[in-house]
Amino acid sequence: MGKGKLAKFADMASNPLVVERPFRPGDTPERIDWHKDFFKNDNPIILELGCGRGEYTVGMGRLYPQNNYLGVDIKGARMWAGAKQAETEGISNVAFLRTNIEMLCRFFAQDEVDEIWITFPDPQMKKVTKRLTSTYFMERYRQVLRPDGMIHLKTDSPFLYTYTEAMVLENNYPIVVNTNNLYEADASPKIEEARCLQTHYEKQWLDRGLTIKYITWKLPQIISLIEPDIEIEKDDYRSYGRNY
Repeated sequence: MGKGKLAKFADMASNPLVVERPFRPGDTPERIDWHKDFFKNDNPIILELGCGRGEYTVGMGRLYPQNNYLGVDIKGARMWAGAKQAETEGISNVAFLRTNIEMLCRFFAQDEVDEIWITFPDPQMKKVTKRLTSTYFMERYRQVLRPDGMIHLKTDSPFLYTYTEAMVLENNYPIVVNTNNLYEADASPKIEEARCLQTHYEKQWLDRGLTIKYITWKLPQIISLIEPDIEIEKDDYRSYGRNY
């Protein structure tokens, strides 16, 4: 591991906005009362899963101080950027949890989360259980999300959008917003909320002429989940690195 990463991990350990809970076999999870013990308010808790550098988490925290925003990712060296920025700016309604996303139910109580944002995740075209919008993850999200809490997906990927739409329809989830071109959709409060921030990779996709897909749905407590059985054409492009 390079010195730069080591320095970032050390900085993360002392950052009051960061909770680190990497889960390994044999670990005993430590649940936190996020309202009472961390944010010290009763404002809605909104997660960004796979938050990466935390651009969206920090940006939403600035725009909506009436909510608490919590970025979740396992890659601490990336998360460091957003955590450092939030700490420097004194943004008190933003925090970061470093852990495995599939372990969410170990760190949140039932109904503790109000909304979930999934912004430009890897579409995971080879393995369905790795897709953050699969029924594998829906089962985990509904253990922490309040009844009829909302999930938002922003993606450039036609593959992931098509899969997610099919999953939502297959399970009869109530759709709140659904558009395959966010920046040409008719304005509405949720559309404007999704348009208000653009991450590094979103700008890259737009510069390359790709459209941004956005779908939001509610997640009721359906007893059994159905995985869609469809053939989907795979994406034929890839992202560029930040230094491109």
